[in-house]
Amino acid sequence: MKPNPFLLTPCQGEAARVLLAYVGSLPLEGADARLLAVVVAIRAARGGIGNITGQDVRSLRLADPEGAVTAFAALGWRGQEALLGPDLVTPVAVTVPGLAGRPGSPLPFGKVMRSRVSGWTLRTLSAKPVKKTSTAARLAALFLAAHGPADDLGTLPAHLPDECRAALPELLAKGFLRELDGDRYLLAEAVRHLSGVRPPSGPPPGTRDEPAGEELSWDEWKERASVALRRHVEAVEGCHECSLSTARVSEAFMRKAVPAQFEEKVRRAYGVWEAKYPGQGPAAAEFAAAFRAAHGHGPSVKQLCTAMGWGKMSRELRIHVIRRLITEGWLTNTDPVPWTLRPGKAAQAGSSGGTTPAGAGARPR
Repeated sequence: MKPNPFLLTPCQGEAARVLLAYVGSLPLEGADARLLAVVVAIRAARGGIGNITGQDVRSLRLADPEGAVTAFAALGWRGQEALLGPDLVTPVAVTVPGLAGRPGSPLPFGKVMRSRVSGWTLRTLSAKPVKKTSTAARLAALFLAAHGPADDLGTLPAHLPDECRAALPELLAKGFLRELDGDRYLLAEAVRHLSGVRPPSGPPPGTRDEPAGEELSWDEWKERASVALRRHVEAVEGCHECSLSTARVSEAFMRKAVPAQFEEKVRRAYGVWEAKYPGQGPAAAEFAAAFRAAHGHGPSVKQLCTAMGWGKMSRELRIHVIRRLITEGWLTNTDPVPWTLRPGKAAQAGSSGGTTPAGAGARPR
């Protein structure tokens, strides 16, 4: 039988471990409160507000759901009291102040990262060897899956809650674990796909020798990158102006390039944008040059579009606009490497004293 595909990439596995370490650091007592905190925290990771229903709480089968909900008040979380009402289907917005989109957030996840880790959490809790166990055993399953290698013995994480340690024999008896010997454990084959630590793999994405379907950890990816690429990565990671999280940077660089295909509605939106913001090429090139001088790397597509003051744009429209500016020669980049936008040949010709193209006086609005 073909094994189930892994739910998490190495980078997403690292994010799952960051989530559990964050929850493990909260001053909460009991597995009920901590398990509920995992679900709320991952949903609140991006904006500081996690939407959860009474049915979500019920599906966790907590021994003391009321005690778990009320425990959040001591953390300064707000809004969770509504979860104790009779309405099980209306989402309740639980505010987690420490995650309210501030710089240095303990859970610096992008949209895709947050979604994947959230999905992994629910899939792990509903895995057949886990779903009929105690709350402490299910919480322990999250910790062990996130930290456990897929095909080797793992070591119990140092921040594993005490109540989870006591529940480990339950996971062994139910078949979640194949082995348990002191602080060493081995995930069962049936839950191998839940592992947050993938087997080692080959060269970095985009190289000729890359085996199909294999993925690397972020450190492995950087180790096998070329000197020039690694220098660029380090410039982005170490940029004090951008202050980007490791999770954000690694996700951008390791993402597989997918050719963009623009629907008719995107092309229509571009026509509207072009009519509203004519002749933006020279100003975009000027901004890219200034950004590169200040940061040591180029802007991302989103950073450039936001700084130019082009208003609210969909991701597809942003990409389409930048690709048109590249086609027209105002910008260039090293596709598909992120943060490589810089002035193109048309901008360089204008700055070297050649004929100034139409719209050269345009400025961001």
